[in-house]
Amino acid sequence: MSEGDDKRRWKGAKDKIDGTGERRRGLSKRVKTARGRKLSSTLWLQRQLNDPYVQRAKDEGWRSRAAYKLIELDERFSLIKPGSRIVDLGAAPGGWAQVAIFRGAKHVAGIDLLEMEPLDNAIFLKMDFMDEDAPAAVLHELGGRTDLVLSDMAANTTGHKATDHLRVVALAEAAAHFAIETLSPGGAFVAKVFQGGATESLLNLLKTHFTDVRHVKPKSSRAGSPETYVVALGFRKSANPVSKT
Repeated sequence: MSEGDDKRRWKGAKDKIDGTGERRRGLSKRVKTARGRKLSSTLWLQRQLNDPYVQRAKDEGWRSRAAYKLIELDERFSLIKPGSRIVDLGAAPGGWAQVAIFRGAKHVAGIDLLEMEPLDNAIFLKMDFMDEDAPAAVLHELGGRTDLVLSDMAANTTGHKATDHLRVVALAEAAAHFAIETLSPGGAFVAKVFQGGATESLLNLLKTHFTDVRHVKPKSSRAGSPETYVVALGFRKSANPVSKT
């Protein structure tokens, strides 16, 4: 469910965001090969070492570089209101929940397959959101309707583009149905999507229930990553709410 780039943390050498040192001189840090390490793991470590947001997150106390994506989205769309109740789907390691609390949220209920360190004013569930009982468990921990549903869920890739695309679509649509069923009027929804953005069916669903729907790629999202986010604002509750399938 979680994406490696955002879920893992690496304590590496310093690399400032203003481009000083090796990055400014056009040099990049390389990871030495290690017996038994997969090429994909070596490449991931190398990206971490040369990613300015990784060190910046460490310096500023955020749990992951993904924190800057939510900060950018919130600064642009004013998603996090003082005293708001927020659901964080695909929450590990807790960077988005951390940002939400810091920016004034009253309570966050998060869920992920991975274990998460405790955070004040947040409840984390170690569950698969696609399990039948998971949505109800999240709502129980939240204690009421939500003002913002965030989904940074990403399926584990298989290498088969069609299969991976279907998995991503399934997660995004499940998150959207959950948002439609649980949001308070005026609430918002943010979900990670891939391969050109949300599908036509998902966009039509969101446009039916929200006043404004957009695709956004935060600057802090890696340039080579296919991820983008769909942002839906101004939730309007319909007379016939859509059931989660």
